Amino acid sequence: MSVHASAKRITTQVLQEMKHNGEKIAMLTAYDYSMARIVDGAGVDVILVGDSASNVMAGHETTLPITLDQMIYHAAGVVRAAKKALVVVDLPFGTYQGNSKEALNSAIRIMKESGAHAVKLEGGAEVRESIERILTAGIPVMGHLGLTPQSIYKFGTYTVRAKEEAEAEELKANAQLLEEIGCFSLVLEKVPAKLATAVSADLHIPTIGIGAGAGCDGQVLVLPDMLGITQDFSPRFLRRYLDMGQQMHDAIGQYVADVRSKDFPNESEQY
Repeated sequence: MSVHASAKRITTQVLQEMKHNGEKIAMLTAYDYSMARIVDGAGVDVILVGDSASNVMAGHETTLPITLDQMIYHAAGVVRAAKKALVVVDLPFGTYQGNSKEALNSAIRIMKESGAHAVKLEGGAEVRESIERILTAGIPVMGHLGLTPQSIYKFGTYTVRAKEEAEAEELKANAQLLEEIGCFSLVLEKVPAKLATAVSADLHIPTIGIGAGAGCDGQVLVLPDMLGITQDFSPRFLRRYLDMGQQMHDAIGQYVADVRSKDFPNESEQY
């Protein structure tokens, strides 16, 4: 029996065992109870309550505007739905950079108020102090290297990161650092597949890729993107498993037509 199948609950230790056994880790985002219940029931290992909620739930251009209170609200609903998956919550922009005490307080609020199982934050050496302080409270931390969307204004573009040797070496060093200080896993976003494969092989902790190739220990996608709810985002790494946006549009259009034609409700749909 696989590690995933035999586990009653996915924990950080289970993810470590999955990597050791060569079992790939499936991770998806979710932001509310109803969708998280479906994601969890379908067998996803890790549910990420991503700060991508800023884009797909609130309509912001970047992930920067979402607040800690808003992340906790989204996370609480997801936690209530997740019976098996590990729930990881993004620390939003401004809640951990440059102030390790604030980082710890932010992580504690997420854990206490949402019931989440771990937090995720972006960056390497520059956020080392924040990560170490969070870990002292016994809170598991997932790292995030490569394209870090909270730094979009520094990068100025969402293009692939670490294509040049200097940046690739820095990413490798940061990955080793995050493992050494105690992160249980690491997201690699939009980096060359060859680099992500090498980093994954060098680390004992599992890597989760998004636009980082098949050599990572797992994969993550944003749920509304892979379901086809969002229509205006088509990076190379995104596989759409459903055209739900069009299906929803058609279903709602049919409902509107049925109401206007007095077809809905019919005799059997009333009391």
